Amino acid sequence: MSQYPEYLTTPMRDELVNAGVTDLTSAADVDVAIQKEGTTLMVVNSVCGCAAGAARPGVIHALQNEKKPDNLYTVFAGVAMEATQRARQHMLPYPPSSPAIALFKDGNLVHMIERHHIEGRPAALISANLKGAFDEFC
Repeated sequence: MSQYPEYLTTPMRDELVNAGVTDLTSAADVDVAIQKEGTTLMVVNSVCGCAAGAARPGVIHALQNEKKPDNLYTVFAGVAMEATQRARQHMLPYPPSSPAIALFKDGNLVHMIERHHIEGRPAALISANLKGAFDEFC
Protein backbone atom coordinates (compact mmCIF):
# COMPACT_ATOMS: atom_id res chain seq x y z
CA MET A 1 0.00 0.00 0.00
CA SER A 2 1.34 3.39 -1.01
CA GLN A 3 1.86 6.17 1.52
CA TYR A 4 0.93 8.71 -1.15
CA PRO A 5 -2.07 9.15 -3.48
CA GLU A 6 -1.46 7.95 -7.01
CA TYR A 7 -2.48 11.29 -8.54
CA LEU A 8 0.45 12.86 -6.68
CA THR A 9 3.12 10.28 -7.53
CA THR A 10 2.20 9.43 -11.12
CA PRO A 11 3.69 12.63 -12.64
CA MET A 12 6.84 12.14 -10.55
CA ARG A 13 7.20 8.55 -11.74
CA ASP A 14 6.39 9.49 -15.33
CA GLU A 15 9.16 12.09 -15.37
CA LEU A 16 11.72 9.27 -15.23
CA VAL A 17 9.68 6.73 -17.21
CA ASN A 18 9.31 9.22 -20.08
CA ALA A 19 13.11 9.51 -20.10
CA GLY A 20 13.44 5.74 -20.67
CA VAL A 21 13.77 4.58 -17.06
CA THR A 22 11.79 1.44 -16.17
CA ASP A 23 9.73 1.60 -12.97
CA LEU A 24 10.02 -1.51 -10.78
CA THR A 25 7.43 -2.52 -8.20
CA SER A 26 8.56 -5.89 -6.81
CA ALA A 27 11.62 -7.21 -5.01
CA ALA A 28 12.00 -9.95 -7.62
CA ASP A 29 12.09 -7.39 -10.43
CA VAL A 30 14.78 -5.43 -8.57
CA ASP A 31 16.92 -8.56 -8.09
CA VAL A 32 16.71 -9.37 -11.80
CA ALA A 33 17.51 -5.77 -12.76
CA ILE A 34 20.55 -5.42 -10.50
CA GLN A 35 22.06 -8.71 -11.64
CA LYS A 36 21.92 -7.84 -15.34
CA GLU A 37 25.20 -7.86 -17.20
CA GLY A 38 26.72 -4.47 -17.89
CA THR A 39 25.89 -1.24 -16.12
CA THR A 40 22.63 -0.58 -14.32
CA LEU A 41 21.37 2.72 -12.95
CA MET A 42 18.92 2.44 -10.04
CA VAL A 43 17.13 5.61 -8.93
CA VAL A 44 15.24 5.67 -5.64
CA ASN A 45 12.59 8.23 -6.50
CA SER A 46 10.85 10.33 -3.86
CA VAL A 47 8.14 12.94 -3.41
CA CYS A 48 10.55 15.34 -1.67
CA GLY A 49 11.61 18.66 -3.12
CA CYS A 50 15.22 17.59 -3.70
CA ALA A 51 14.00 14.73 -5.89
CA ALA A 52 11.94 17.19 -7.95
CA GLY A 53 14.55 19.93 -8.11
CA ALA A 54 17.79 17.99 -8.38
CA ALA A 55 17.61 14.19 -8.54
CA ARG A 56 15.14 13.59 -11.37
CA PRO A 57 16.31 16.49 -13.55
CA GLY A 58 19.94 15.56 -12.86
CA VAL A 59 19.36 11.95 -13.92
CA ILE A 60 17.45 12.97 -17.03
CA HIS A 61 20.16 15.40 -18.10
CA ALA A 62 22.93 12.87 -17.40
CA LEU A 63 21.21 10.37 -19.69
CA GLN A 64 22.08 12.67 -22.60
CA ASN A 65 25.75 11.76 -22.02
CA GLU A 66 27.53 9.85 -24.80
CA LYS A 67 28.27 7.02 -22.37
CA LYS A 68 25.35 5.89 -20.26
CA PRO A 69 24.23 2.76 -18.41
CA ASP A 70 22.97 -0.28 -20.31
CA ASN A 71 19.96 -0.62 -18.00
CA LEU A 72 17.85 2.13 -16.39
CA TYR A 73 15.54 1.47 -13.44
CA THR A 74 13.71 3.28 -10.67
CA VAL A 75 11.81 2.37 -7.53
CA PHE A 76 9.55 4.84 -5.74
CA ALA A 77 10.08 5.23 -1.98
CA GLY A 78 6.78 5.31 -0.10
CA VAL A 79 4.97 3.79 -3.08
CA ALA A 80 6.68 0.53 -4.12
CA MET A 81 7.74 -0.48 -0.61
CA GLU A 82 8.95 -4.01 -1.38
CA ALA A 83 10.95 -2.92 -4.44
CA THR A 84 12.47 0.04 -2.59
CA GLN A 85 13.50 -2.12 0.36
CA ARG A 86 15.20 -4.61 -1.96
CA ALA A 87 16.98 -1.88 -3.93
CA ARG A 88 18.28 -0.47 -0.65
CA GLN A 89 19.58 -3.91 0.34
CA HIS A 90 21.62 -3.94 -2.85
CA MET A 91 22.96 -0.47 -1.96
CA LEU A 92 24.45 -1.55 1.36
CA PRO A 93 26.61 -0.47 3.16
CA TYR A 94 24.98 2.89 2.37
CA PRO A 95 22.05 3.67 4.69
CA PRO A 96 18.50 3.97 3.30
CA SER A 97 18.14 7.24 1.47
CA SER A 98 15.57 8.79 -0.78
CA PRO A 99 16.18 10.08 -3.21
CA ALA A 100 19.29 8.09 -4.04
CA ILE A 101 21.05 7.13 -7.25
CA ALA A 102 23.18 4.01 -7.59
CA LEU A 103 25.25 2.67 -10.45
CA PHE A 104 25.97 -1.05 -10.62
CA LYS A 105 28.36 -2.86 -12.93
CA ASP A 106 27.75 -6.59 -13.41
CA GLY A 107 25.71 -6.60 -10.19
CA ASN A 108 28.29 -4.74 -8.08
CA LEU A 109 27.69 -1.27 -6.67
CA VAL A 110 30.33 1.05 -8.16
CA HIS A 111 28.91 4.57 -7.56
CA MET A 112 26.40 6.00 -5.09
CA ILE A 113 24.76 9.37 -4.65
CA GLU A 114 22.90 9.68 -1.36
CA ARG A 115 20.25 12.21 -0.36
CA HIS A 116 22.79 14.35 1.49
CA HIS A 117 24.70 14.68 -1.81
CA ILE A 118 21.50 15.78 -3.58
CA GLU A 119 19.77 18.02 -1.06
CA GLY A 120 20.50 21.72 -1.61
CA ARG A 121 22.50 21.10 -4.77
CA PRO A 122 21.52 22.02 -8.33
CA ALA A 123 20.49 19.41 -10.89
CA ALA A 124 23.54 20.35 -12.99
CA LEU A 125 25.85 19.17 -10.21
CA ILE A 126 24.01 15.84 -9.91
CA SER A 127 24.18 15.45 -13.68
CA ALA A 128 27.92 16.20 -13.76
CA ASN A 129 28.53 13.67 -10.98
CA LEU A 130 26.59 10.99 -12.88
CA LYS A 131 28.25 11.79 -16.21
CA GLY A 132 31.64 11.32 -14.55
CA ALA A 133 30.52 7.93 -13.24
CA PHE A 134 29.08 6.98 -16.63
CA ASP A 135 32.33 7.93 -18.36
CA GLU A 136 34.31 5.83 -15.88
CA PHE A 137 32.13 2.72 -15.63
CA CYS A 138 29.95 2.52 -18.78
